[in-house]
Amino acid sequence: MLLHAQEEYYPDKNSNWEEKQASDFGVNIKLFQEAVDFGKASATMETTDLRQSILEAFEHEPYHEILGPTRKRGGATGMIIKNGYVIAKWGDLKRVDMTFSVSKSYLSIMAGLAIDDQRIQSVDEKVKDYVWDGKFDGNHNSKITWKHLLQQTSDWTGVLWAGPDWADRPPKEGDIDDWKFRKLSEPGSIYEYNDVRVNLLAYSLLEVWRKPLPQVLKEKIMDPIGASSTWRWYGYENSWTNVDGIQMQSVSGGGHSGGGVFTNTEDQARLGLLFLRDGKWGTEQLLSQEWIKNAMKPSYANENYGYMWWLNPNGKNPHLSNISHNAFYAAGFGSNYIIIEPDHDLVVVLRWFDYDKANEFMNLLIESMK
Repeated sequence: MLLHAQEEYYPDKNSNWEEKQASDFGVNIKLFQEAVDFGKASATMETTDLRQSILEAFEHEPYHEILGPTRKRGGATGMIIKNGYVIAKWGDLKRVDMTFSVSKSYLSIMAGLAIDDQRIQSVDEKVKDYVWDGKFDGNHNSKITWKHLLQQTSDWTGVLWAGPDWADRPPKEGDIDDWKFRKLSEPGSIYEYNDVRVNLLAYSLLEVWRKPLPQVLKEKIMDPIGASSTWRWYGYENSWTNVDGIQMQSVSGGGHSGGGVFTNTEDQARLGLLFLRDGKWGTEQLLSQEWIKNAMKPSYANENYGYMWWLNPNGKNPHLSNISHNAFYAAGFGSNYIIIEPDHDLVVVLRWFDYDKANEFMNLLIESMK
């Protein structure tokens, strides 16, 4: 007898995640096994020394240095969750590793919780109305809204934790001064992937919550979904700030300079299941459906990007064009993915996967679901 999505199974905190056969859900077993075998054979060849990888990847950036923790990575891991149940898995699912820019999607969660809690009234409000220490002063920076930071369209200019905005991913060719003294784009008009500005969002959210973001995440999300006690969220050695007389570390939104979220594969899958279920875990609505819906709307400047989640609304995503048009995902260096496929009631977590093979893997997997 086939199992159906309306049963809404959720894994308990203190028990193993229940497993089912893919055939229980009417999956094409031949194609599914082909996808799983392909996935298991598609481990990245990236060095296990992530500190070395980071330094090599960003060696062209002026002032770049490692400021937060790093850790040598483990082997490739994967989980495929169908209707809440594990139907395939490989690798060490409990090993804690860096997630790099998957951390950005955690920041999106923190912003969503702030909206749900009415600590921020609207993403269209100016950040200067919440953070008044000078970071949003001036004709340009004063226009920036929460939405601009979430969609990476702010073009904020300044220095945060000793890192100038222009020094993050500058052009590899030409005169650096052309970029350093460039004409700023109107907030909201241009998308630019920039970790300094992502970390500015983290700092701004810390100013709103007035307690460490990992503490808020633990209380409101990770504990309720039964996550392990092993995950961590780090900032930099110099990203400490005084909040209400207490020194607190502002976390980073990636591993560009070290830090970010460190967690295991199972905890990533739990987070993915929370989003597949529109923010609900069991009988609790942990994150509002409205926030998730808004977070997955394409931005004006980049149709494949929402509030720090990647999208594929027109099948033109440059990395994962084979996922469904309603699908969305978190992504980080080393091919760290949390992929949510609502059309097929799927959550897929991939870690240390061959970057060039992820799209082919998802095509095989989705075909098996049809």
